[in-house]
Amino acid sequence: MKTSERSNYRIITVMAVMSAAGLVLVGQLIRWQVLEHHRFVQLAEAEHQNELVIPPHRGEIHDRNGHILAADVIEYDISASPKIISDPYATADRLYRLLNVPREELLKSLTNNSAWVPLAKSAPQSVGETIIEWDIVGLLAEPRSKRVYPEGNMGAHLLGFVNTNGNGFYGVEGFYDDMLRGKAGLQTGERSPFGEIIPLGASHYVPPVSGAALYLTVDRSVQNLIERELRNAVKEYGAQGGSVVVLEPKTGAILGMTSYPAYDPNSYGASDEDLYFDPVVSRQYEPGSVFKVVTMAAGLDAGAVGPMGTIYDGGSIEIGGRVIYNWDRQAHETVDMTEVLAQSLNVGIAQVAVALGKDRFYTYVKRFGFGRLTEVDLSSEGPGTMKTPKDANWHESDLGTNSFGQGIAVTPLQIALAVGAVANDGLLMKPHIVSRIIDSEREVEVKPVVVRRAVSQETARTLTNMLVEALQRANSEAMVPGYKVAGKSGTAEIPVPGGYHPTLTLASFAGYLPADDPQVLVLVIIDRPTASRWGNTTAGPTFRRIAEQLVVLLNIPPDNARQEVASSN
Repeated sequence: MKTSERSNYRIITVMAVMSAAGLVLVGQLIRWQVLEHHRFVQLAEAEHQNELVIPPHRGEIHDRNGHILAADVIEYDISASPKIISDPYATADRLYRLLNVPREELLKSLTNNSAWVPLAKSAPQSVGETIIEWDIVGLLAEPRSKRVYPEGNMGAHLLGFVNTNGNGFYGVEGFYDDMLRGKAGLQTGERSPFGEIIPLGASHYVPPVSGAALYLTVDRSVQNLIERELRNAVKEYGAQGGSVVVLEPKTGAILGMTSYPAYDPNSYGASDEDLYFDPVVSRQYEPGSVFKVVTMAAGLDAGAVGPMGTIYDGGSIEIGGRVIYNWDRQAHETVDMTEVLAQSLNVGIAQVAVALGKDRFYTYVKRFGFGRLTEVDLSSEGPGTMKTPKDANWHESDLGTNSFGQGIAVTPLQIALAVGAVANDGLLMKPHIVSRIIDSEREVEVKPVVVRRAVSQETARTLTNMLVEALQRANSEAMVPGYKVAGKSGTAEIPVPGGYHPTLTLASFAGYLPADDPQVLVLVIIDRPTASRWGNTTAGPTFRRIAEQLVVLLNIPPDNARQEVASSN
């Protein structure tokens, strides 16, 4: 090929390539300016728009008298963009005292080449607001909401906590999380070169909606009382822990509820996660002799036994191939039903269950709410465990052992409500811990709810009188001067592989007063006491100490004062 021909070929090739490139460029311009013009306009606008999600204020939690138990406070994260701070030295001079950090350290952060540096985390609200007032370009104070619990670890289990992402867990915080959290707001608008929304630019604002405020049935004074007395009891009796429940048997309202050990929800991350669960609603345990109240109620209501009836206690009884003994391994011969309760006789109460028969016995146990959720408004509730004759692993001997609370697992709240049903003329109430819900649109008052009738009014009142007399016969340490108390102690053995622990127990007492007009019910559980293993010598005295103070806090007059008022009217 000649030189001129090669030159012409090169020129044609270059022109062809340039033409092709031009066509591609023209095609792209047509696509950008005509076909996809709308999309690119939106992208351009987005570059100048800022979208800010405004977190809502989480609803406060109050006790029944309005005391704040949980609330949000505003803290600030302080940061800087060193490249756009005009005078880092003057800024450091103003800032180091406010943040309480060394000036040299702060100046080093403000003069480095980073686009952004953090200066302080979780600064107090006053600090953040001061920095905002300074209006120094490049210095940023970002508000953060933090959940605080002014009473520290008081009521930790019933309140729960809120994590750093604003999610509620356990207790009231977990159960009512959706209601408490509210709805986030949104602000969109044109932004400045520094990323801030231009006040006079085009913008759209949707305000946040604060979460609902909750007023609990819990009384702060009652809660303080039971926490103090429980700690003292755990220490006095060398126990590993315990629980206390205080409720109104006529309404199901929980006045106080605590377990020990607990944790501080303000710093929940520093505690063992096992402490987060509330033993009162989550823990299953064998209740022991407190359960005899349920068995006796069933026997009386079904007519299987009478209040004045007697049984012969030979010291043991065989049921389903298993021999059942009394706690003292003694025979008490002929005793009436009240004596069965007074001396807490396993042999006697097992005979009541046998007289009932398996079908009627477990029907009554279910009526009292065992084996199912109470549906209390608290997170992580457990239903307990109960075998019935319909289960393959149920044995005839279970009828005898279940009658005195062995081989059946319950929650403390279930036991409190069951005994509360006897106090409430036989009506089982649904427990609740929130009394009022107030949001931006309405105020809702939670009304008492009757779950079902467990036994007749006559049965409940008869059994109450028997429980009062039983405590008097036993000279119980749970009795409160000036008041008739109805109640029952329990000493439950702790299951271990292969049977039960030879020495460790769960000691308990459930009682209510005044017996003729029950205003308050208290359940005390002492976990593995070592000073004494028995409920009547550990949980019983603890009940008395709590009840003696409760009648003052709740303004419950002594029996004689009430009777004088009644007779004068």
